[in-house]
Amino acid sequence: MRDTVISLFDVSGRMVQPWLDAGYECWIVDIQHPPAYETGGITSEGRLHRVHWDLTKPWLCPVARERIAFVAAFPPCDHLAVSGARWFKGKGLRLLAKSVELFATAAEFCEWSGAPYLIENPVSTISSYWRAPDRLFHPYEFTGYEPMDNYTKKTCLWTGGGFVMPEPSRVPYALIGAPDDRIHKCPPGPERHNIRSATPLGFARACFAYNERGMS
Repeated sequence: MRDTVISLFDVSGRMVQPWLDAGYECWIVDIQHPPAYETGGITSEGRLHRVHWDLTKPWLCPVARERIAFVAAFPPCDHLAVSGARWFKGKGLRLLAKSVELFATAAEFCEWSGAPYLIENPVSTISSYWRAPDRLFHPYEFTGYEPMDNYTKKTCLWTGGGFVMPEPSRVPYALIGAPDDRIHKCPPGPERHNIRSATPLGFARACFAYNERGMS
């Protein structure tokens, strides 16, 4: 039975929310989750399991491959995003190598799962180090699933395992206006990174609609 969804480098849990609502077991893994040492770093609320883990180290997935229905991964883009290219030389090789390693961790886990998967990053240099993304989208393309996602953010996806890219579904601009650039204008602060990287709910719902195949 494929009844489990896993999302790596995921703090918000937005990507798994539609699956959770449909009855799937959902695991979201990130070093920012509560340590919860007494439970091995796992904090569970019903079918949602938050795993405190540093993914620079091997993570022993507690779920059998045969149960995994979908995988998503959002490796940090701090040292890969083209938007920060003017700072690349000052960052040094170690930070670049770490970012590539985390992306590789995501890719290896996704391939191991045998399930439909996506790896998300903004426009980044990973295209040069590995391969070009399979898909591109902006959140506003899925306002039909969530009207509040009417903003621009060019996002790249590397996909596999039979992943189906959802067709765009937009609310007419006459009803909600043209997309804004809130991500670019997000003010500095301790939560800026998480706000900018949070998965658009509309896209998450669209992915579920196109890739959910039942718990069979």
